[in-house]
Amino acid sequence: MNHTRRMTSILRNEYHGGGIDLGNFAEDPIVQFERWMEEAIGSNVKEPNAVHLATADATGRPSGRIVLLRDFSERGFSFFTNYGSRKGDDLEQNNQASMTFFWSELYRQVRIGGRVYKLPADESDAYFRSRPRESQISAVASQQSRILENRELLEKSAAEIDEKYRDRPVPRPDDWGGYCLSPEYVEFWQGREHRLHDRLQYIKTDGGMAWTIRLLFP
Repeated sequence: MNHTRRMTSILRNEYHGGGIDLGNFAEDPIVQFERWMEEAIGSNVKEPNAVHLATADATGRPSGRIVLLRDFSERGFSFFTNYGSRKGDDLEQNNQASMTFFWSELYRQVRIGGRVYKLPADESDAYFRSRPRESQISAVASQQSRILENRELLEKSAAEIDEKYRDRPVPRPDDWGGYCLSPEYVEFWQGREHRLHDRLQYIKTDGGMAWTIRLLFP
């Protein structure tokens, strides 16, 4: 027998956001993102830098996962991972990707899309050195997204790497490093009552030299 559970009747919540004040919104979406990120941090949003990263391979087959944003600036939004992972393979074939932040406590969402490129090796080295030693070891031990026969193999590999580099720094693996998503559009979404939400979109224009701002229907 086929059973269908209608989640809307079980988990339907009302949004009570105050709405977007266009007069106080920055002309630059990176500046506006910084404001919202600071508000998310100040409101004790759990892991405000957690972001859904969506990629697609050469055939257009999509794939999504949660990663942690590690840096953002005018050049874009940066994260670190294994280059041989599913997302790394996708980005090698198709460097278009998107990010989505969702801060439920504030009824807010930010969507970002654009092209992704690898960060320079020296930046990946610097970030790798800043990580806890245990995280460095896990990056070396993990062949991310590849088939693992059993958990013991992973734990054994981590223990061997720990012993190998016991008295010296753990080097960054060649297949691990940073990416930066250079934004071509950024959308700010503010939840409001009765599903009459606010959506404000920034689009790159003038050959990527300026931003055009427009309102969208929710």
